[in-house]
Formats: sequence, C-alpha cells, structure tokens
Amino acid sequence: MRLFHTLPLAAIVLLLAACSSPDSRISAHRAAFEAYPPEVQQQIKSGHVGVGFTPDMVLMALGEPARKFTRKTEMGEMEVWGYHDNTPEFSFGLGFASGGRGSAMGGGVGVSSGGYDPEEKTRVEFRDGHVTAVEVLTK
Repeated sequence: MRLFHTLPLAAIVLLLAACSSPDSRISAHRAAFEAYPPEVQQQIKSGHVGVGFTPDMVLMALGEPARKFTRKTEMGEMEVWGYHDNTPEFSFGLGFASGGRGSAMGGGVGVSSGGYDPEEKTRVEFRDGHVTAVEVLTK
C-alpha cells in the first residue's frame, strides 16, 4: 500500500527536476554568464532577451526553442526561434461510483509540463549571430 503513495510523489519530483530554469541554465554555463555585463546578467536571470544578445545568451535566458526556422527577406537571411508557454499545469479530480452492493470514491492530482500549446508566446530573430528583434505575446 505504501508503494501507491510513493509513486505519485516520485513522479512529481522527477517532473519538477526535469524543468529547466534560467538558474539551472546559468549554473551549467557559469563562466560564460559571469563574463557578461551586469545588465545582461540581470536580463538572463529574469528570463528576458534583449536586442544584441547572442544565441548562447538567449539559450541561457529562455532555453531551447520549440522551433527554429529561417526567414529570407530583401535584407538577407535571418534565423527565427519560437517559444511556447511550457509552465507546469496542475489539475485536481474527484470521482464517485456505485454499483450493485458497493460504492467507491477517489481523488487525484495531476501535474503536466504544459503540454502542446500551438500558440507561440515569444519569437526571437537573429541576423549575423545577434538578436535583432524580440516579439512577446501579450494578452
């Protein structure tokens, strides 16, 4: 019976441990981060991207993009990274059933990594290895 209590807790711990944050990405690249100017360090810590950032700075601030594509214009070629909202989502459930001579009641808690969200929340454009534009969806 104790196993049924430990499995959900272990699943939650594993899910949360897999989540990437600016702090965890900074820790993995501490030397590069400390070489950046203080204003860039602050933006990265808060998960924001600025014009002029390099791809490494963007990866530290936002992590891996959901998709990458290339845009060609009369000004040349640019790389575009798209980000979705991957914040954890929590759900709760309660169920009741009866049949014949017995009845049952149960409940549960679910945690997901955000699932598939077809709407981009942030788009970062690069030209010549530096950010030239950042679009952030506001609702």
